[in-house]
Amino acid sequence: MEPNATQDPTAAPKPKDSYVKLAMRNMVRKSRQSLVHFGLTSLGLMAVLLGLAFLTHH
Repeated sequence: MEPNATQDPTAAPKPKDSYVKLAMRNMVRKSRQSLVHFGLTSLGLMAVLLGLAFLTHH
């Protein structure tokens, strides 16, 4: 007899959490670090855009 014979064969296996769900859970758990990283990313993106605007300005 198989070890899984007592389980319901029609029951679907539990799907793994999606990447987005895991990322959101991690952001809630480590909120301060997430905010710092978001701020640094925003500042970096603004610096790149302003730098490109300055370099391409005639």
